[in-house]
Amino acid sequence: MVTGKVALITGGSRGIGLGIARALIDAGAKVCITGRKQESLDAAAAELDAGDALMTIAGASHDPEHRRDAVARVVERFGSLDLLVNNAATNPQYGPLVDADLGAVSKIMEVNIVAPLGWVQEAWHQSMAEHGGVVLNVASVGGLRPGSSIGSYNTSKAAVIHMTRQLAVELGPGVRVNAIAPAVVKTDFARALYEGREAEVAEAYPLKRLGTPEDTASLARFLLSDEASWITGETVVIDGGSTLTRK
Repeated sequence: MVTGKVALITGGSRGIGLGIARALIDAGAKVCITGRKQESLDAAAAELDAGDALMTIAGASHDPEHRRDAVARVVERFGSLDLLVNNAATNPQYGPLVDADLGAVSKIMEVNIVAPLGWVQEAWHQSMAEHGGVVLNVASVGGLRPGSSIGSYNTSKAAVIHMTRQLAVELGPGVRVNAIAPAVVKTDFARALYEGREAEVAEAYPLKRLGTPEDTASLARFLLSDEASWITGETVVIDGGSTLTRK
């Protein structure tokens, strides 16, 4: 159960983050969503229509001051921070990793691995060390195997998977840390991976369809809930069976 829990979701204005926010609110949680643009957060808030159970905070996930301020404001308003979802990510690099612009690679690592660790540190020091909690990192099946044209992004997600294990050891027993590893989910962020050829991409999946934010939200809600109280350090693959085949 997550009823009465307080959650902060980075990158929560659309896609997987918005889906998780909706699932947690529907289950009785209070939620803060963050994102870079206030207008996107306002649109998400209107869609969620959660009243006082929802707050929004605009800022860049990789900005330390934003992280510190956001966690402080959540704790001040709701009294604690029980659930942290590290969903915000970026991917400005496509093509062979050996030819990748190192500035773009650095940006990916800053947003996709350093920032999530920074969010965990703030959550730990401002609330979870004393009160306990749950962290959920959004990784990717790309972090489990090489081979695609988004090697920098996949490398960052491999780091997220290992960080999940490391933090689970360090923060237990009071804080559980898990991750989900989706394949292609139909979001704006992943549009370049399927737009104009969705049927072709889905054909390689045993379940013959791409994922939806609702698919990932259901798994996230379970891992964040007390029903998963003996699960930590795990990365749960949710991929329509795509890792079973290579086409």
